[in-house]
Amino acid sequence: MTEFRIVQAVPLGVEETWRRVTDWPRHGASVPFTRLDVTGDGRRLVARTGVGRFGFDDVMDVVLWEPPRDGGPGRCRLVKRGRAVTGWAEIEVRPLRDGSGSAVRWREDLRFGPLPALFDRPTAWVGRIVFRQALRALLR
Repeated sequence: MTEFRIVQAVPLGVEETWRRVTDWPRHGASVPFTRLDVTGDGRRLVARTGVGRFGFDDVMDVVLWEPPRDGGPGRCRLVKRGRAVTGWAEIEVRPLRDGSGSAVRWREDLRFGPLPALFDRPTAWVGRIVFRQALRALLR
């Protein structure tokens, strides 16, 4: 299984944290060699990762969108529907109990189609590193 989880606390309010974490074009700027485009009504994202002609698309549909309201939690779920990359991602932003900010919980199941199960653990390990760095950049 390639599922990984990242939790990051920040001294920002829930709404501001949500705004930063769901600023989809900034995701592309936070992941090396990646550009992210939002298509249609904002419910389809296409992340192009590569150098020159060599690369792959990570096509994602936003299937759940629950922004935070009145300081409460917010959640979204993305389903990866590309030929090369499949899986899902869930992002949740909730207030810290002591009121000092908010916490982001990012869960993702990331699969690269042509790779055998032997590569699941390394994929999860690399995914955790890459997306932890991306999350930190988004929250700066």
